[in-house]
Amino acid sequence: MNLSYWERTSWFSNIEFTIIGSGIVGLNCALELRRKHPKARILILEKGKLPQGASTKNAGFACFGSISEILSDLKTHSEQEVINLVQERYDGIYSLRNLLGDAAIGYEINGGHELFLKKDLELYERCLKELKSVNELLHSVFKADAFKITPDSFNFNGINNNYISQIFEGQIDTGKMMHALVHLAQLKGITILNNTQVEGFQDSGTTVTIKTTKLEFTTKKLLIATNGFAAQLITENVKPARAQVLITKPIKNLHIKGTFHLEEGYYYFRNIDNRVLLGGGRNLDFKTEETTEFGTTALVSNKLKELLKTVILPEQPFEIDYSWSGIMGVGQQKKPIVKQLSENVACGVRLGGMGVAIGSTIGKKLAQLIS
Repeated sequence: MNLSYWERTSWFSNIEFTIIGSGIVGLNCALELRRKHPKARILILEKGKLPQGASTKNAGFACFGSISEILSDLKTHSEQEVINLVQERYDGIYSLRNLLGDAAIGYEINGGHELFLKKDLELYERCLKELKSVNELLHSVFKADAFKITPDSFNFNGINNNYISQIFEGQIDTGKMMHALVHLAQLKGITILNNTQVEGFQDSGTTVTIKTTKLEFTTKKLLIATNGFAAQLITENVKPARAQVLITKPIKNLHIKGTFHLEEGYYYFRNIDNRVLLGGGRNLDFKTEETTEFGTTALVSNKLKELLKTVILPEQPFEIDYSWSGIMGVGQQKKPIVKQLSENVACGVRLGGMGVAIGSTIGKKLAQLIS
């Protein structure tokens, strides 16, 4: 693309910081850079018309991990690592609320509830048995017992009689959140260029040359915040994981309120605007869902509809309004990768499906690492 003199000087010259990705991490990284460098030229490149990935395509759970997720994590992480993970989620949600305000992100605390299907009786009994020890483990984070047993007040079908609830879990409107983050970034003089896909970069030691599908330019520092798409640019241990989501049409007198988890978090649903939003199911076919391609599959879609019909809304007529998908970044470990890759390049990726909870703090850490 042939740029005019005005375009080159106004958008692509004397850039101190370039961020790839305008999601939660990228925008929080830019805002932290602006706080530290009030006069710096900061540019964010986004390949989509809106933020791609998962930032505007998730379920809006402000969560810390259900009890079965915590127990599952303890199989592959030390106790201290699990405490650190939960602490980071707690700090991240606090940071996001403090930055934007609860009204701007539609934040509500209605509790998070883990449901256990009758076929999962063994898992349910194990979680009940470990309830006290998990509360003790996480007491340093919440300063109280986070998990408790609550009766099934929403009349779900085919589940054990009680939930194990996370009393501090909340929910947000991620559309409002991202709109507020973009607006704040623009107010701070941060430039966001959409429909600009990066193909590669080269760190010369003094500057970084960035090649997009349409042009090349240089920047002093490059920060990569593409999470699920990270493997397209860097070789770190992060893989894409597609999450499929659907939403019902408004349901009159919908009684469900809160965030809900099933099967170690592989299924999740919530209320929003008198609708039920339901997602998950990548455990049905991990290989197929390890993709950067957006879209839905009959296998997952049919399972989500089955859960709605048989478990969530067993005696309530409903219609599916539409569906979508988002791309997360995952790995064998849940610890995010915030790492300097070369003299002038760093990344903040692998959020493990916890972008709402940790995206703000990962963005700040990324900014602090390179500047």
